Amino acid sequence: MSISSQKTSHSIFGYDCDGAAAKSDKVGPLDSTYVTMRDGVRIALDIVRPMGDDANTKRDTILVMTRYWRGTKGESSNQWADLLVPSGFAVVVGDSRGTGASSGQWPYHRARPETLDFSEILDWIVAQPWSTGQVIGYGLSYTANTADWMAERNHPALKGIIPRFADYDSYEDCFFPGGVPNLFVVQTWSANVKELDRNVKILANGQRSPGVRPVGPDGEADLAEALRDHERAVPISEGFQQVTFKDDRPTTWGGVSMIEWSTQEVADRISRSRTPTQNLAGWFDGGTAQGAIRRFLGQSNPMNLIIGPWNHGGDYAYDPLRDHGETIVPTFASQYANDVRFAGLCFNGEAGKQQGKVLHYYTLGEGAWKSTRSWPPAATRQRWYMTSSSRLSSSPGEAGFDQLEVDSTAGDVETSRWATQIDRRQVDYGDRRQFDAARLAYTGEPLTRDLEVTGHPVVHLNVTSTREDGAFLVYLEAVRPDGVSLYLTEGQLRAVHRKVWTDSPFRALGPQHSYLRRDAEPLIPGDAAILTFTLNPISALLPAGHRLRVVLAGSDKTTFATVPADGRPPILKFHRGQAGCWIDLPVIEA
Repeated sequence: MSISSQKTSHSIFGYDCDGAAAKSDKVGPLDSTYVTMRDGVRIALDIVRPMGDDANTKRDTILVMTRYWRGTKGESSNQWADLLVPSGFAVVVGDSRGTGASSGQWPYHRARPETLDFSEILDWIVAQPWSTGQVIGYGLSYTANTADWMAERNHPALKGIIPRFADYDSYEDCFFPGGVPNLFVVQTWSANVKELDRNVKILANGQRSPGVRPVGPDGEADLAEALRDHERAVPISEGFQQVTFKDDRPTTWGGVSMIEWSTQEVADRISRSRTPTQNLAGWFDGGTAQGAIRRFLGQSNPMNLIIGPWNHGGDYAYDPLRDHGETIVPTFASQYANDVRFAGLCFNGEAGKQQGKVLHYYTLGEGAWKSTRSWPPAATRQRWYMTSSSRLSSSPGEAGFDQLEVDSTAGDVETSRWATQIDRRQVDYGDRRQFDAARLAYTGEPLTRDLEVTGHPVVHLNVTSTREDGAFLVYLEAVRPDGVSLYLTEGQLRAVHRKVWTDSPFRALGPQHSYLRRDAEPLIPGDAAILTFTLNPISALLPAGHRLRVVLAGSDKTTFATVPADGRPPILKFHRGQAGCWIDLPVIEA
């Protein structure tokens, strides 16, 4: 693999990016069983092996643990088996405790009883006559997070993990980015999983699913008992309502904070496991790219990190700087072919022999893949000021201010980076000018040459508010010569979290915030205050003739909660001049 940000247009993963996985075997029959945990909770597992295997045919195993049902009643297989068994693996898919057909209760993500189960499930796989004793944790979204926690268990059978589009820190990357409640995801996701735990799923065609697959000959009775367990669990949304700070401990979660179920917080334990990891993330998938980069910086185990222009799941690419409909490699099928290739390297021991980490990333507009062993890339910080007459300028201009009365009813597109985390829909931000009425927009002069922005833009706001708290949203956009404004990235910060965490392990990326209650700093109405924070990372090459655009907002009702929740919306003054508002862009010199 190439390093030091060398450009590569194809085969950056060691194979043709448009190639599909070879299907060497067919999918065999499905077997379901319960495995009893240390406390009596029974975990439902599906086991699928290649067609023609006898009881003692040895196979390396892919393990997927989900809270979205391991399979549907009446179906003869599951999506993971159909995807991976043809490549010669045994595939085990389990319902996490308190979900699907498993007994117990599911209180919140990756509760400690759930993650401890993974050691016992790995023990069970190793003891099977068809097992080689080698396992890889695999998954997408929630199942990617469970794969991460398998590595935390440091089990000798685990030879690698492939987490696709994981939330490395659920507070910052998903539910409270910048400390602002992501109300759309909190409410929608919480309601969806509670319905699953009642054995209800509405399909894409509007029809109701027949329910989760029972286990074995007494499956219906066992499932009914498990569902009674599930019904006693308090909806996770009630806990989210008690969270403002990362260390808040909702009573409905038994006094556990979101810190306890953050993969980021167990980075040292995962590093000690030396588990080889291949992680995929998307520039346009919530905060997964931010989390992936923090994983890259914070863990020392062998790592192959891939960030593309993807939605949640990677089945849709989005590059607003290129022609609509243009194929962007690797395609969805090719991503999975690469997963199979990496799994093979883990099983044969080659991945474990690799030293260090490699990050592969896609640059918007340029349509190129690049690879590096360090992050952030060497860049020049280029400062752009928000000046009078809605101009974005390299000079600060005269002192003054621009006023914004926050419209708490103003929203944004329903096909955003946050919405895709719910249904893996295609991301599309359209022409951003449609939202200008409720925002402040600052636009630069046409670029005289191409400009590559790669890394984490940093925004500095000197602001006066009429309220003690607020949501500050900043968007970075590129304006085409025809005037259409294209979304590149965004960042947000809830004002009460504005204290900069100077000891953050990620301070090289830009200003960081602890989101801890002890560091709360409410605004003083009428007094000027500084808010400085990083935007979500991006890599984009803006062609000459395009213009940079920075947009400031105080609300996005489509996605985020109104802050403050009651009372008159804030009236904000964004100060201009040398001590005013600006954005620092990480610019890569040609």
